[in-house]
Amino acid sequence: MIKMVEMLRQGIAQLPFFRDLTGDQLARIQPLLTEERFHAGQVVFDQGHAASRLYILVEGQVVIRYKPYDGPPLDVTHVPPGGVFGWSAALQRQNYTSAAVAETDSTAYCLSTDALQSLCCQDPQAGAVLLEHLATVIAERLRATHAQILGLLTQGLDANGDCGKGETP
Repeated sequence: MIKMVEMLRQGIAQLPFFRDLTGDQLARIQPLLTEERFHAGQVVFDQGHAASRLYILVEGQVVIRYKPYDGPPLDVTHVPPGGVFGWSAALQRQNYTSAAVAETDSTAYCLSTDALQSLCCQDPQAGAVLLEHLATVIAERLRATHAQILGLLTQGLDANGDCGKGETP
């Protein structure tokens, strides 16, 4: 049993979200994590549902989808192994702002909102490291989303940027 716990701790230490944590901090986090498996096409969580868990993808791939009220769903990003999603829960938002769907059979570690808050209170240094890593993930996602939105907005522009004005039928 001790060997299995140590293997799990070493596996967690390999994930980018947990880098920079000490062995003691990893030991405190490990029992807070639950493992979930998802089949390809399975919805991990829906947009608008209660944000209760942060997910760290161990294997597989997950797509994050945003559904604007007046259009079809948009694939915002694809989360690879080692990636983090469901960060609305870590930000103490009531609901997820997007949906997450497993693109392939996937495995993720889950950290509940309550467990994350408890960890931050018990070990502020570990909490600060995790929140710093989360801020990096959020910043990268926002940059990618900005580029995608810009691409959607400019799809209809012609090479001159005049939206086809001045054309004759």
